[in-house]
Amino acid sequence: MDDIVKAAMAKWPNVPHCFGWLGLDARGQWYMRDDRIQAIGPFAALPGEDVVASKGSLLRHDKLVEFIHRNYAADDRGLWFFQNGPQRVYVELEAAPFVWRLSVDGSVHAHTGEPAQVKGVSVDEAGHLYLETDVGFGLVHTADMLLAADHVDAGRWMPEAVRMADLPKRYGFELSPQRRAQNTP
Repeated sequence: MDDIVKAAMAKWPNVPHCFGWLGLDARGQWYMRDDRIQAIGPFAALPGEDVVASKGSLLRHDKLVEFIHRNYAADDRGLWFFQNGPQRVYVELEAAPFVWRLSVDGSVHAHTGEPAQVKGVSVDEAGHLYLETDVGFGLVHTADMLLAADHVDAGRWMPEAVRMADLPKRYGFELSPQRRAQNTP
């Protein structure tokens, strides 16, 4: 976490948390969601849900995205957030807390750029491939599925079949902190 963020948190410790304004899609891209976009619908459908998603505006400012990456973390309830100075901005997840990028040399990096070591591999009923790593749990980027298939074909990765709906509970994350906050008395 950036030192300036830690200083802001110490100076203003009681800033209310923010829900629904930031989303991470299945390709590792960040979206800003203003009130109008939130009123249209959720960032993403939950497993088994038939709703129209309303992502918002794709963040394209490199320095802002880098700042979010450096200050991206989870709380003890599995709610992922971006610590924006003194304000905690909870993140709506389309698929998982991380999106993994694979390299030809065999290395794995999170959408945040952080290197990771693979501990487990899962595949859901829709064919999405997930990695459990020393950094956390996430989805393999669609553009890297050929490299992932090479790992599976070579026997380096042996995917375990999982149900998409079971992933949040199994790996301790919440897809929609906003919905959880709305449904918690």
